[in-house]
Amino acid sequence: MKQRPIFATPQDAEAAFYDALERADLEAMMAVWAEDEEIVCVHPGGLRLIGYAAVREAWRRVFEGGRRLQVRVSHQTHVQSPFSAVYSVLEQVTAAEGGIERSPIIATNFYMRGPLGWRMIAHHASPAPPNMPGEAPKVLH
Repeated sequence: MKQRPIFATPQDAEAAFYDALERADLEAMMAVWAEDEEIVCVHPGGLRLIGYAAVREAWRRVFEGGRRLQVRVSHQTHVQSPFSAVYSVLEQVTAAEGGIERSPIIATNFYMRGPLGWRMIAHHASPAPPNMPGEAPKVLH
């Protein structure tokens, strides 16, 4: 059995997540995730998936078509404590073949530090509103 990588920082885990996404590498993607039945993943316009098996199956379906994606991450903001980190980003996704650009996606990635380093525990992505300005206004609700 191949040993899972240890991500020393949440930044390392975040970089590995986007690298696995661009390479359509299921094993690398799942190495970023915590092996836990409480993890949660929501793809743009998709259902809420709970648990390692459901999250793995969803990523397998995303990658099975062999379509490679290029993901440019911008407008990153994050907050971190000693044992958790939350990243909010704007993803600009382009299909590698043909250069077809998709609508921007707003994603929130949650990481937790455990005995084997930092692991993703939740990913929530949704379409950005049309004509979204570079920075969203600060609104409390």
